Amino acid sequence: MSTRTLLRGGTVITSARAGEVLTDTDVLIGVDGNIEAIGKDLAAGDAAVIDVHGRIVHPGFVDTHRHTWQSVVRHVASDWSLTEYLAGLHTGLSKYFRPEDTYTGNYLGALEALDSGITTLVDWSHNLATPAHADAAVQALKDTGMRAVFAHGGGSKQWGAPLPSPHNHPADDARRVRDEHFASDDGLVTMALALRGPQFTTPEVNEHDFRLAQDLDLRVTVHVGDGYWGKSGPIRQLKRDGLLSNRITYVHCCTLGDDELAMIADSGGTASVSPDVEMQMGHGFPATGRLLKAGIRPTFSIDVCSSNGGDMYGTMRTAIGMQRALDNAPSVETGEVLERIGLSVTDVMRFATIDGAHAAGLDDRTGSLEVGKAADLVVLDGRSLALTPMNNPIGAVVYSAHPGLVRDVFVQGTQVKKDGVLVGVDIDALRARAQESRDYIVGEMPEAKLDGTWHPDLATQQG
Repeated sequence: MSTRTLLRGGTVITSARAGEVLTDTDVLIGVDGNIEAIGKDLAAGDAAVIDVHGRIVHPGFVDTHRHTWQSVVRHVASDWSLTEYLAGLHTGLSKYFRPEDTYTGNYLGALEALDSGITTLVDWSHNLATPAHADAAVQALKDTGMRAVFAHGGGSKQWGAPLPSPHNHPADDARRVRDEHFASDDGLVTMALALRGPQFTTPEVNEHDFRLAQDLDLRVTVHVGDGYWGKSGPIRQLKRDGLLSNRITYVHCCTLGDDELAMIADSGGTASVSPDVEMQMGHGFPATGRLLKAGIRPTFSIDVCSSNGGDMYGTMRTAIGMQRALDNAPSVETGEVLERIGLSVTDVMRFATIDGAHAAGLDDRTGSLEVGKAADLVVLDGRSLALTPMNNPIGAVVYSAHPGLVRDVFVQGTQVKKDGVLVGVDIDALRARAQESRDYIVGEMPEAKLDGTWHPDLATQQG
């Protein structure tokens, strides 16, 4: 950036403190892309001024777990169970992805996230068949200009049958990617390891994988507590093996025992809830409320964009609706008068912003609008009748906002979406490229259909 930018007169949701909303407030973005000042009637000086009166300004969302590579086969899994997903993707379509398809999937999916106001994405990349696939996935994230964590997750060899897997995480490639792409942890795109964990590996493989993360000084994100596999005591095993830490994000947690949630809390671990997929595929009820009860701040994620939508507004609504129903159910059953509901829109907004940034290891840089932090932020269109009149800005974001209202998006102070249009993106060319990748991948698997009727053969998924 060569100039400063002043957002003038917005309704600013900071996420810095619970429920903090600043009305008629300016946000000054410095030349370094960080927030220089927040206040009323700030002097513009040499800054470019954008009038945001009547508009909500909120921190960019943080998606803590998305299999972004699947964007080119979006919605093929919309009627699938978890077992069908493992068969259809991990022993099915995944093996046909070329490096260029991985690039296209990541580029498409990351731009979709940016377009909807997600400025930070944990890319759970678990279809890295070759080093070229890994390089393509990383390059795609960098080319979008978003903030991202590339979570190296192995390939079909690690994720396919048999289960539990006897195959170690591909350590040589993880080390290479760390050295070649992420020698520094200061870039917009950083690195983590996406591990299969105790549910899907032998104990020996699991210990190898977690020790690899320690050797590479990387955070870990791991699936636990999803459906049938989640009842095997994965957190108990991690504790027995001395592998719990505050650098691990546990994805799903639906079927973990209460004692396991306590172990996560005691270790300082974080959690990622994917409510749409969890309710669809049979993972179990989203663990939002149980995590809170255990002392863990949940975060939100999209998960498999081969199944469900990719924006945080819808995810927040699913999560709050489901948890409020669970919380209210006992009173409904007994006929007691429900005086006050528990989970608030303020909680949910923070799960999607500052708590998500904490889980990604980036809360010192992003997740809230504060002086000195990166200007990763979203400006909503103030002309929407759905937001009029503005009585409860946080409630408006959680219950009424949607991607179509995202007018402007900034990442590290750079405007990546302006007046409702992604900056510097050839949408028509991207659509054509995505369709070409989709046609190639599906064409390699004759039984796959694109009319919504295809259900994978479960015999291909052993274990």
